Amino acid sequence: MKNPNVAVIFGSRSAEHDVSIVTALASIIKPLELTKQYTVTPVYIAKDGKWYSDEKLKDIGLYTSGKIDDFLKTQKPVALQFAGGFRLLKPGVKNRVIDIDIVFPATHGTHGEDGELMAVLEMANVPYVGCGVPASVISMDKVLAKQTARAAGIATPKFCNFSRAEFNQDSQRCIGIIKQTLQYPLFVKPPHLGSSIGITQVAEPQALQNAIEVALHYDDHVLVEEGVSNLTEVTLPIMGNDELRPALLEEPLTKPEDFFDFETKYMQGGKKGKNGGKAGAQGYSRVPADLPNDLYDKAESTGLAVYRAIGCTGIARVDMLIDGKSGIVYFNEVNPLPGGLYSHNWNKAGLSNVELVTKLIALAQERHAKKQETETVFSTNYLKQF
Repeated sequence: MKNPNVAVIFGSRSAEHDVSIVTALASIIKPLELTKQYTVTPVYIAKDGKWYSDEKLKDIGLYTSGKIDDFLKTQKPVALQFAGGFRLLKPGVKNRVIDIDIVFPATHGTHGEDGELMAVLEMANVPYVGCGVPASVISMDKVLAKQTARAAGIATPKFCNFSRAEFNQDSQRCIGIIKQTLQYPLFVKPPHLGSSIGITQVAEPQALQNAIEVALHYDDHVLVEEGVSNLTEVTLPIMGNDELRPALLEEPLTKPEDFFDFETKYMQGGKKGKNGGKAGAQGYSRVPADLPNDLYDKAESTGLAVYRAIGCTGIARVDMLIDGKSGIVYFNEVNPLPGGLYSHNWNKAGLSNVELVTKLIALAQERHAKKQETETVFSTNYLKQF
């Protein structure tokens, strides 16, 4: 019997393009191939949006050497076909058709993780790993995610949000609303990006306008939220569809004056961890988080509640902010495709990389099978009246 063909899709027109490459090659393709249960087809979406598929795209050296652009010049983009399933049409002397049984998305950020890729896969009616379209859309909109959490009775920090058009039309009005509503320090964020790209910590009013302009350089909306006092940041990877399995609460080890930005998450791999932290795909952190038992349980319950409220399936990571003095756990944001799948945390929780990707594929197949039980078409006599 032929092994199922799993397409791992990565790259795309996103500020998190490079993180996506590492997630795909190190955290997904390698362990999938170690199972010897799957044929793994790499599908790379270049920064110009063209799709390519070739075995050489599994080699990290092609990207780290800077030779990827020259290599792509020798390749022809693949086309997608939805007739009878999900297929890749690879042009050549003789066109090749590649039938795909399962898709494992590894696209972080815009034009992928935000639900766009999932919508394509839904149209193709192919099983795919991770959150569906609605949960991906909500998760990748920090404002919408906070509003959804609040509607479910989950606490969030105070915040304001504006569009680029609103800010360009009357920036002083927007800043005035922030001044009346929020207290410093503030965090200014592009609401549709992940990996902490474009985020600025603002301690005084003079720096606010520049921070907003930075965020609006990466997004057409901006989110401004109030900082949490006596702060402990934690994050919780979660897996599952109907039955949920949390990993371990993780505590980023940042200095009091710092925050968990892109540099901290991804660019410290060559340094020695401090304070008992472990270097993982996301920088330095303590796993499990050093919290009193009752606060640990409260944070874990909050993370699971957010996962359910947003409708996540497959895998996601919920970030939370804890006021250590009041004991309030605030929802911060949810990541529907954690960088590196947060495999370092799952490893600590007793799940190997191979077990992780295998379980995620099983969850994708389970969700897809259940969706087939729902009828989506309806026969009518409507057209007979014309």
